[in-house]
Amino acid sequence: MAHFAEIDANNIVQRVIVVSNDDCGGGIYPGSEAIGSEFCSQLLGGTWKQTSYNSNFRKNYAGKGFEFDVANDCFWSPQPYASWTKNTTTLAWESPITKPEGDYVWDEEAYQSDNTTGWNAISLAE
Repeated sequence: MAHFAEIDANNIVQRVIVVSNDDCGGGIYPGSEAIGSEFCSQLLGGTWKQTSYNSNFRKNYAGKGFEFDVANDCFWSPQPYASWTKNTTTLAWESPITKPEGDYVWDEEAYQSDNTTGWNAISLAE
């Protein structure tokens, strides 16, 4: 099975569908994309990009509301916090403060109040 994401004029994913490998010419990415995209477009209209359920290509599996980044040929999830930025080397969102070792959760409110704290330790009760 192959997965395709419909993107709008702003490169925002509208939906993701599963397509039979037969409808993609039986090939694998990237050769399957042109055939599968055309199949999706003929069937449903719109513009389609292939996405990988196992993140074998285009870094992140697309989901509704994700952005297709043409320059980096990847899908970005929606920005998790206002202070986080895109790291175009790792193709992942990055916090403004490096996460410490261990179990921590991001606290945007704390970061916005002083720009020095943001990671709060969490307790994993047994």
